[in-house]
Amino acid sequence: MTDTAPPGPPPTTGISQSTAADGRVELSPGAYPPDSRYANSDLHPVPLAERTWTTYNFAALWIGMAVNVPSWTLAAGLVALGMDWKQAVLTIALGNVIVLLPMLLTGHAGPKYGIPFPVLARASFGVVGANLPALLRGLVACAWFGIQTWIGGASIYFLAGKIFGAGSWWTDADRIGGYPLTQWLCFLLFFAIEILVILRGMEAVRRLENWAAPLMLAGAVALLVWIADKAGGFGPLLDQPSELGWGADFWKVFFPALMGMIGFWSTLSLNIPDFTRFGAGQRAQVWGQSLGLPTTMAAFALLSVLVTSGSQAVYGEPIWDPSELAARMDSTAGVIFALLVILLATLSTNIAANLVSPAYDLSNLAPKLINFRTGALIACFIGVLIFPWKLIENPDFYIFTWLGTVGGLLGTVAGILIADYWILRRTHLELADLYKGEGRYWYDSGWNWRAVAAFGLGAVLAVGGSHSEPGKGPFPQDGLIPLLEPLADYGWAVGLAASLVVYVALMRMGRERS
Repeated sequence: MTDTAPPGPPPTTGISQSTAADGRVELSPGAYPPDSRYANSDLHPVPLAERTWTTYNFAALWIGMAVNVPSWTLAAGLVALGMDWKQAVLTIALGNVIVLLPMLLTGHAGPKYGIPFPVLARASFGVVGANLPALLRGLVACAWFGIQTWIGGASIYFLAGKIFGAGSWWTDADRIGGYPLTQWLCFLLFFAIEILVILRGMEAVRRLENWAAPLMLAGAVALLVWIADKAGGFGPLLDQPSELGWGADFWKVFFPALMGMIGFWSTLSLNIPDFTRFGAGQRAQVWGQSLGLPTTMAAFALLSVLVTSGSQAVYGEPIWDPSELAARMDSTAGVIFALLVILLATLSTNIAANLVSPAYDLSNLAPKLINFRTGALIACFIGVLIFPWKLIENPDFYIFTWLGTVGGLLGTVAGILIADYWILRRTHLELADLYKGEGRYWYDSGWNWRAVAAFGLGAVLAVGGSHSEPGKGPFPQDGLIPLLEPLADYGWAVGLAASLVVYVALMRMGRERS
């Protein structure tokens, strides 16, 4: 059965699902065959009684994910492009306000229906076709999980090195593959910690974020107080004028930089229902995300600028890496505390941002064989098998080219999800049909070719202009498709807008012909 764009709720509403007074929907018992190959307990809608996450839980989730080393150094990249600190913080804040919108739009389905991202994608891509965007998102997450796990292990190694001292058995251990044996052991230790947390399920993730958020904020503030006291102020960086001004030179840098800030969290704009499905209501997810994401990113960027400016006054050079700055502390206790905070930040970000998504995405691939925990374990081992230590050695090719390109494709998926859920279905879904081999979301053999076509066109426009500097990547200097090269810096937004328009047009055309 092929579904196009239903004008409103079908007459079966209330039989396969029930709606609470606050608008949240629950699947009725026996609504779909118990032996359905497209369902398991982890993909099943969260019961109303278990949708308990509050505004604080969502705010803490975003604080836990946003407070990390890459977020800290975002302002550094913008200052290096010629911006002053005010322009850098403004760009970061605005980018996160913009990306918040698709977060809230796709996140709406979570509290209302209790479903994760790959199940939501079935409504637009088809029950089987949803594996296309799910695996694309999961692949990006697995790669970043491995990279962040290596960074986390390196933090443990560095922390222990400060305790045992340079030239000790710890730092002079035998080297394997170019790294000390003790560093490999730290990598495995951090890997094991992440597995222990994720195997306890989403409740453990919630508790980790709740505890990590205030501790990480306290650690960042402590670093600010320490450097301000040592510098006797906040240093010359705050007085450094913009090299770009506010004219044409600034705007040429601003828009590509803004897209970069949006792209930083664009992956979460897809799988945010993985978290909001546990929400106590729309108010909790809307306020929690609004208070947690843009405010934390802007405040954290400002904090990094202030601390780095102080480091310039103290050491004669700006030190953007918080690990390097912490290592220069006179107090061993201070160094240990700062590095523990960095370690906690890496742990909380990696589990929430890079492990929850592939766990659900892989479960969606074969629900009867893979549950959430099994999917998480598979994702963990994929993250190791991609040799993250090698990826870090060649970031130009892999992290900034391959992952950046694949990440750009995800904007096209966001456009299709938003178009289907908000424009065509007006937020109404028939839950039971999302778990059936027949029904309104089965389309043609489980695939909605209209979604695939919209995805394909959006992908070409989003990444067709990808280009590389000579010797720094696999793309031609003038772009894969030279005509599209000017769009490359706006890939995520171009892909989202193009796929949204094309998908709506194709679905409405199909409805008129049916």
